Amino acid sequence: MPETSSPASDSFATRAIHVGQEFDPSTGSVIPPVYLTSTFVQDGIGNFRGGYEYARGGNPTRDSLQELLASLEGGSHAFSFASGLAAEDTLLRAVLKPGDHIVMGNDVYGGTHRLVDRVFVPWGITLDTVDMSDLDKVLAAVHHKETAILWIETPSNPLMKISDIEKLAEIGHAAGALVVVDNTFASPYLQQPIALGADAVVHSTTKYLGGHSDILGGAVIVNDDQLAAKVGFLQFGVGAVSGPMDAWLTVRGIKTLAVRMDRHSENAQLIAEKLIGHPALSALYYPGLPDHPGHDIAARQMSAFGGMLSVALKGGSQAARKFAESTRLFQLAESLGGVESLIGYPSEMTHASVRGTALEVPDNIIRLSVGIEDGNDLLEDVLHALAQI
Repeated sequence: MPETSSPASDSFATRAIHVGQEFDPSTGSVIPPVYLTSTFVQDGIGNFRGGYEYARGGNPTRDSLQELLASLEGGSHAFSFASGLAAEDTLLRAVLKPGDHIVMGNDVYGGTHRLVDRVFVPWGITLDTVDMSDLDKVLAAVHHKETAILWIETPSNPLMKISDIEKLAEIGHAAGALVVVDNTFASPYLQQPIALGADAVVHSTTKYLGGHSDILGGAVIVNDDQLAAKVGFLQFGVGAVSGPMDAWLTVRGIKTLAVRMDRHSENAQLIAEKLIGHPALSALYYPGLPDHPGHDIAARQMSAFGGMLSVALKGGSQAARKFAESTRLFQLAESLGGVESLIGYPSEMTHASVRGTALEVPDNIIRLSVGIEDGNDLLEDVLHALAQI
């Protein structure tokens, strides 16, 4: 008989469907069941069946998702949380102590900055934000023996800044810092931060991993046993775990991640190229365009350029608002990464918490999460809305 290949040797798309998804041995069900239980019967005091005791400590459905996430990101351990911010919070508390220093990009998700600035800074953490695409500025911001975390988000939200993960990892490690990459926009299908030198990867699984705008979740993936033990203890001790139904739905979404990301990228590239030189726009932000800052880096560390793009309207806030409220297929809503296209106004939606700071998003910026509908239909919708301005 032919030798069976190990999961690690299979391609990404194959692992996305099969890792952690063995059929149910009792019934033969191709799809593993959802374990909707809060507790587990013990075979005598302290004798746990399969290691399961109580759902906060472990659940087979959550475990299957965590096994899958670790495989796809190339990590040794993965942890599934109730939200992306819960995942980030747990990782930060696993690493930081009062007096430590964080350096993060000046274009990160507003909720990430809010978490550090308004929760961790009062606890005694210091924070500097810097343009991560400028390596000299990063070098100047990193304090040897003080900087505990170098936090990278690439592509960034919402201006699609591209950061060189490999070079930033070298800078972070030389300073003794943990290098963390928020891989939400790219997904593990398009970008593998751990292979590029990162120590930890975080996700809002609500976005591309779930892919259907029907779950809330987050994840931490690491490749170090000691760090994993710290994150695992805090996940158990604090309890911000994902529920079994959200975990099951996330696995369901990941099964089609590869084909979805191909279509997201194809549609976004089509729209971006057709918007070049549009008279209503003063700027276009998409890493798949040759003149986008960091395009060459993105082409090297990503397999495609993703489904997120942003535009700046010449008419300022008024024009941006009009555009955002004039689309038909692009629905006005927060979040991103679902099969359906969404449009958002970061200044007052996703990034309202950073208004008045150095991270403030200009009020003429509109962010598009390009879905997997027919690309020409989406393009027509965008062009029609721009014509209304």
